[in-house]
Amino acid sequence: METTSSDSKPDEKPAEEGTEADGSVSRSDSGDDDDPSEGLSAHVPPRCPLTPSPRQRSTSQSKTEPPLLRTDKRTIYTAGRPPWYNVTGTTFKEAFVIGLCGGSASGKTTVANKIIEALDVPWVVLLSMDSFYKVLNKEEQELAAKNEYNFDHPDAFDFELLVTVLRKLKKGKSVKVPVYDFTSHCRRKEWKTVYGANVVIFEGILAFANKELLKLLDMKVFVDTDSDIRLIRRLKRDISQRGRDIGGIIKQYNKFVKPAFEQYIEPTVQVADIVVPRGGENFVALDLIVQHVHSQLEKREITVRSALASAHQGQPLPKTLSVMESTPQVRGMHTIIRNKDTNRDEFIFYSKRLMRLLIEHALSFLPLKPVSVETPQGGVYEGKRLSGKRITGVSILRAGETMEQALMAVCKDIRLGKILIQTNHDTGEPELHYLRLPKDISEDYVILMDSTVSTGAAALMAVRVLLDHDVAEDKIFLLSLLMAEMGVHSVAYAFPKVRIITTAVDKEVNDQFHIIPGIGNFGDRYFGTDAPSDWCESDEGMDF
Repeated sequence: METTSSDSKPDEKPAEEGTEADGSVSRSDSGDDDDPSEGLSAHVPPRCPLTPSPRQRSTSQSKTEPPLLRTDKRTIYTAGRPPWYNVTGTTFKEAFVIGLCGGSASGKTTVANKIIEALDVPWVVLLSMDSFYKVLNKEEQELAAKNEYNFDHPDAFDFELLVTVLRKLKKGKSVKVPVYDFTSHCRRKEWKTVYGANVVIFEGILAFANKELLKLLDMKVFVDTDSDIRLIRRLKRDISQRGRDIGGIIKQYNKFVKPAFEQYIEPTVQVADIVVPRGGENFVALDLIVQHVHSQLEKREITVRSALASAHQGQPLPKTLSVMESTPQVRGMHTIIRNKDTNRDEFIFYSKRLMRLLIEHALSFLPLKPVSVETPQGGVYEGKRLSGKRITGVSILRAGETMEQALMAVCKDIRLGKILIQTNHDTGEPELHYLRLPKDISEDYVILMDSTVSTGAAALMAVRVLLDHDVAEDKIFLLSLLMAEMGVHSVAYAFPKVRIITTAVDKEVNDQFHIIPGIGNFGDRYFGTDAPSDWCESDEGMDF
């Protein structure tokens, strides 16, 4: 997704509600609509050299860029997001925020893109100040059409919204970012959802002009470019990209842009940590910035899985856990699917039966309200109805997806979301690779599905993702066919309001974090695959 500027300056559309990407540098999105593009695979991209990139755009481009390769039919993810929370489920490391300030057309966007390329860090978000221009009234619209409106004055920006968005993004929350149209001088109807930042690069002409903004910046970089060069760039951009005439551009520059630079922008160089002369051509300064960011990120590294494995030993099972009654029928189905000699057809058939029973059992925990209906005979029946807007199902890929069919069979027209979490074999930690969540999920009861849960590392990450999207903790129901006591304790300790529902709980997890006696790798047995050495999704009774 791409670069930035102000209405007096020349960047990706923010992540749409759903992972949509058009490059392979770095950006994350959280999904609010269904994306037909699947086919996800892991691949570590080579470190990108500091090379110039084209600048084109007619709308504001606060963007989030997950590392991926995009084709017509596939989205291939190249890196995952490591844990950003501790074993208590609390956000532990905030995103590292780099502020880029400088005059109009000084090369802030080019510097931002080159930092992203050189960082080689997954899940980088580029937030443009251009997205936060205020909505113009009719009189201001008329002034803008005549080049009489000052887009370089602090009053032209919605700093209150900007500070709120950047603060939430720094804390790891999902945020809605407006998209400003420079042609019509208004915000587009559809805002963009941005989520999942390890690093946030915030750029704008007045990035250092607000005290509350400055408090959120971990590094402040001022891009210093000669005024003649900035004017030439501005002329080229506004003529080619915004359809403006030379006379209007010069008039606006002399009346608003130049005075605003001298009064509001140039003085803020005093608060900068680093001044970058010549913008994107200054490779020495860019390398210095990249080295500093890497050193700061290393200090923020945390481990989750090993901590989970050693926690909660000997604790009683939590009250939020509900284990389905082990009737002879349920125990018989467990006997079949746990048997290593069971063929795939029988494994799938009896797994589906258990899933259906589990879903029906879980729905009994949803809050209901009394309702009266009239029967065909004219009588009144006192019944129950869901006390809430709706239910949404979210599966932890790959094995959790097997439970979707049972959920759809029980809940008509239910909305579905997906989260892909894999193990990093170098660190042993879970990593978030992909998510697509339905719109307005914060208002729903969410049934989070995974086939098995051993240490709870994947489930913990998935719940944290839902909380970051403002889903209420007590509206999350974690469903799994089989769980280990360790996983139950991990989730309950971190998120005591999450309801945990399963058909069985096994006591042990071995040194490889496999559930004992367990069920094997559920995904491989269900889909009939042999797990490659680099594929370890969610818990699957084998990985977390």
